[in-house]
Amino acid sequence: MLRAALAALLLLTVSSAGPALAQPGPQGPPAVGVITAQRQPVTESTEFIGRVEAIDRVDLRARITGFVNERLFREGQEVTQGQPLYRLERAPVEADLARAQAQVASAEASLTNANINLERARDLVRTAAGTQARVDDATAQQRTAQAQLLAAQAQARVAQINLGYVDIAAPFAGKIGRSNFSPGAVVGPDSGPLATIVSQDPMRVAFPVSLRAGLELRDRFAERGGVQAVQVRIRLANNQVFSETGRIEFIDTSVSRDTDTLLVRARISNPPLPVAGGTGDPERQLIDGMFVNVFVEGVSPVQAVVIPRAAVLQDQQGNYVFLVGAQNRAERRGVNLGRTIGDQVVIEGGLQGGETLITEGVQRVRPGQPVNPAPAAPPAVREGAPQAPRG
Repeated sequence: MLRAALAALLLLTVSSAGPALAQPGPQGPPAVGVITAQRQPVTESTEFIGRVEAIDRVDLRARITGFVNERLFREGQEVTQGQPLYRLERAPVEADLARAQAQVASAEASLTNANINLERARDLVRTAAGTQARVDDATAQQRTAQAQLLAAQAQARVAQINLGYVDIAAPFAGKIGRSNFSPGAVVGPDSGPLATIVSQDPMRVAFPVSLRAGLELRDRFAERGGVQAVQVRIRLANNQVFSETGRIEFIDTSVSRDTDTLLVRARISNPPLPVAGGTGDPERQLIDGMFVNVFVEGVSPVQAVVIPRAAVLQDQQGNYVFLVGAQNRAERRGVNLGRTIGDQVVIEGGLQGGETLITEGVQRVRPGQPVNPAPAAPPAVREGAPQAPRG
């Protein structure tokens, strides 16, 4: 009986101590997914904030004083060069012209009479009936009549010019804004703008570039043709990339002392959007004064190493990746990042291409640690994988 009790107690002790005495077996190297870093064509791009500007902009003003008889446009429409926009009261200006022409006729008659008197005085001075003083007086009167005729002709010319100011036309093609005066209003040179016209196609995009970024762009494209080697794309407020590309046409000659930036301006087409049925005024995507994101891109792609953004880690020393080195050991490699393209990032320094890069399981890897590499799943297979942050 005692022997059976001791055996049961011993069995219970061994059973309870079994899990505490168990030791885990040795674990193998962590499994990681790898790819081969490869060079591929990449379009270099740098982003800025800019504003769209019309190339031509003018405030229409009346050059003579008069009543507005007609407004010949619809507010917000596109107008053509030379198209009449306002018509002022014509009758008073025509009356001024008629009066000026009458003064010209009177001056011509006075000049004709002065010429006759001068000839008569010259004939008489050859006889005893005339004197030199009379010739001198006739000469002065003749010259005075000539001057009066020139003044009258100038007044007639001014009246003729003012008659041309009765019709106010568009100086260039563009879109006209709201009218500040209605028919019946009295306008003049001091009345302020009647309306404003801004050109529509092409447009300008002006954007400030920091001095540092400007020097980097200059050095990057200096040997490829300078500004001729870059093009400009813009992204609108709705995140839509504008279909047209532009070219840099102007770089300011001095740096702003307040912001330490250099003003750059590009020209870009602004074609009309398709209109259903072909009726109505054309609509365009670029509007004078709107903010846009500006991308300065290289015209020709360059070969660069592009890797998944998720393969890049960061600490106090900067950005780095893990490579598979000799004997399948992880090697840390510092990298310089370029721009992000979707879930990929351009490597500007640190990788030459051809390295075996760890893209999956990087969180389990330590420098010098053996790993068990296997080809990483392509992006289409890893649809459920979390997306790397952009930028």
